[in-house]
Amino acid sequence: MEFDFADEQPKLLMLMYGLLAFVLVVGGLLLLLDVVPAWFARRREAQLVAASVGGAPLPRRPKQREGLFALFFLLPTLLLLTIGLVVPAIRTMLLSLMNGSSTEWVGLRNYGWMFSDNSMIRVLINTLVWVLLVPLVATGFGLLYAVLVDKARFESVAKSLIFLPMAISFVGASIIWKFVYAYRGEGDQIGLLNQIVVSLGGEPKQWLLESPLNTLLLIVIMVWIQAGFAMVVLSAAIKAIPGDIVEAARLDGVSPWQMFWQITMPSIRPALIVVVVTLTIATLKVFDIVRTSTNGNYDTSVIASEMYNQAFRYGQNGQGSALAVFLFLLVIPVVIYQIRNLRQQREG
Repeated sequence: MEFDFADEQPKLLMLMYGLLAFVLVVGGLLLLLDVVPAWFARRREAQLVAASVGGAPLPRRPKQREGLFALFFLLPTLLLLTIGLVVPAIRTMLLSLMNGSSTEWVGLRNYGWMFSDNSMIRVLINTLVWVLLVPLVATGFGLLYAVLVDKARFESVAKSLIFLPMAISFVGASIIWKFVYAYRGEGDQIGLLNQIVVSLGGEPKQWLLESPLNTLLLIVIMVWIQAGFAMVVLSAAIKAIPGDIVEAARLDGVSPWQMFWQITMPSIRPALIVVVVTLTIATLKVFDIVRTSTNGNYDTSVIASEMYNQAFRYGQNGQGSALAVFLFLLVIPVVIYQIRNLRQQREG
């Protein structure tokens, strides 16, 4: 197979334009974040040296100039936040008040549909089940792993194996677990779960088609992925417990169970809160697992997947935007709680 440069010229030009744009963007960022501050630093250093040699008072930078200097560095961040977050958020809120084709204002009708349609109520219930189970179960398994492998003989190997699912994308993990749940009629089963059931004398099932069991099976995928994250954070918190506290508790004759509840748990409480909050936010936004495993069918859809379906599959921009705004409102209290918790930790 020969490569014809004439036929591939448009693609090569597009590739060159992309590389050029990449070089310009990266070069501009380097100029902004490295060269310009270094130039100002050298200039300031030269002024201080000249003032010290000549015996003149040290020059002071006017407060107005300091404000402009700070604004110069904040401007790129503010610009990117405005373009990537503020403007899309405002546009989504406006679209949520319009009809599916975004041509007429319908007020809060899309939000009323969200809480009155039977299929949407199922979506909200599924999301609630995800938010209740995933953070608690994943954190529980992570804490169990952290306690069991702490100071074990092959601790590093065990932690690596437990953390390994975090290196897999949600899509990849979903494909792996679809093979676990696979169904092949009454013959030989390729799905691990059905093969175990058959070997125990049971009948194979189409696991991902049976509601509400299929939602719980999808939650297993999320827990399998996130338990490693919880283990790493909680294990670090356990190792950070002062040794003198542990030794004093052992001298007092506390049992391992008392050590866990009276020493370990109070000491790692901030880390537990961080893990639960982080997993809660990630669970509210879950999309890849549902999309890859069932495409939201068989009563497994959640808010994020239904938002995608309404906006991009069914052409209902208003309803999809309303779901996006509702999801945003659900995340805000969790984020505020996390910010307040971190602030209290710094002040304490």
